[in-house]
Amino acid sequence: MTRQQVSSGAEWEQTVGYSRAVRVGNIIHVAGTTAVGPDGRLVAPGDPYAQAQRIFEIIGAALAELGAGWEHVTRTRIYLVNPEDWQAVGRAHGEIFSEIRPASTMLAVRALLVPEMLVEIEVDAVV
Repeated sequence: MTRQQVSSGAEWEQTVGYSRAVRVGNIIHVAGTTAVGPDGRLVAPGDPYAQAQRIFEIIGAALAELGAGWEHVTRTRIYLVNPEDWQAVGRAHGEIFSEIRPASTMLAVRALLVPEMLVEIEVDAVV
């Protein structure tokens, strides 16, 4: 089967050994994604909704590069640093998935790698 990869653009991608997204056959996995801008800096510190919106922009671009769209997403996983942010992040998720309704998990975690990051999201898709 053909394997396609989308780069995250991060300088440590090669060292750690990961890709933003990988497609093998008709299956796509998008790695945990945070709200980083093109300059590598965090977007919208302190705003979980805006961070989620940026994350979905990044994920949407990776899916498109691999020939998929939101309608192909079958699963989402959302990691929140602050459980009370669930409604803000859920609203951003619902703006995309209210009709598609993939299987979804939302978890509260102790921390992400950068303290100002409030949310990380990953998705799986079948084309």
